[in-house]
Amino acid sequence: MAGNSQRRGAVRKPGSKKGSSVGTGGKGRRALEGRGPTPKAEDRPAHPAARRKVAAERRADAPRTTRVSAPMRTGGTRPGASGVEVVAGRNSVVEALRAGVPATAVYVGHRTEADDRVREILRAASSRGIPLLEVTKPELDRLTDGSVHQGVAIQVPAFSYAHPVDLLAVAERSGTPVLIVALDGVTDPRNLGAVLRSAAAFGAHGVLVPERRAAGVTASAWKVSAGAAARMPVARATNLVRALQEYREAGCFVVGLDAGGATPIGELALADGPIVIVVGSEGKGLGRLVRENCDVIASIPIAAAVESLNAGVAAGIALYEVARLRSR
Repeated sequence: MAGNSQRRGAVRKPGSKKGSSVGTGGKGRRALEGRGPTPKAEDRPAHPAARRKVAAERRADAPRTTRVSAPMRTGGTRPGASGVEVVAGRNSVVEALRAGVPATAVYVGHRTEADDRVREILRAASSRGIPLLEVTKPELDRLTDGSVHQGVAIQVPAFSYAHPVDLLAVAERSGTPVLIVALDGVTDPRNLGAVLRSAAAFGAHGVLVPERRAAGVTASAWKVSAGAAARMPVARATNLVRALQEYREAGCFVVGLDAGGATPIGELALADGPIVIVVGSEGKGLGRLVRENCDVIASIPIAAAVESLNAGVAAGIALYEVARLRSR
């Protein structure tokens, strides 16, 4: 009978499964022990995150080539988290390189016709050790967001803004009366670029822009300024009204531009002294608090009352009139 180990003649062989055992030798205790915390996904060889990490390390260690099959948009014409900008156009690129802007890459379109400006760009990139990348026209169009690039573009770090007080120091070093252009509510970067170009042409010491709700020095502003952004200091003010008050305390005469101003800009009496010209947006003009902190409101006479000038044109005319009055 099965299990009848007590019958006469029955023998239990050593190693039989039946009967009690002395102990497990800790086998059961080891089975209950944990294996520690779960490794990160990128540390598990079979996980997709680990394969992506290995691929990224291989790309980082790979040598650079002079041919790019698919350049990445790393902020391009729009500032992003990567903190870089792409400046496009031959004049803009030449002016930026002449000013010593710390470019991190130079893009040249495939079969781009080499004129004097392109040759200067290539020489500057070679002498400064800037990576020179040849790309196709569709790739360059995508990199510059479809802007007119003329076959060349450079990648530069995000623009470094000055402090409003720094503009006074620039004027002091120049030995000429302070001339600063402040923008109130100008949101179009092309207008900012035009103001930078006019400010550089007529000897201004800097441009002041608000930190919020205003255009910054993006690639569009670089393009319109034709490289003037590389040599014209631009300061950012957390509070524009407070910055104007500090300029007044420093002895500057604050002039606001507005179509309804009583004083024509060409007849400004204190143009030969330290002045700050404040230009408002085309639609709203000067803000109420900004207007209240101006010493005088000047206007630009135009033929038709229904017409208006954008900020870039208005600033250019005002700077010309100030330069003309100072030359007298």
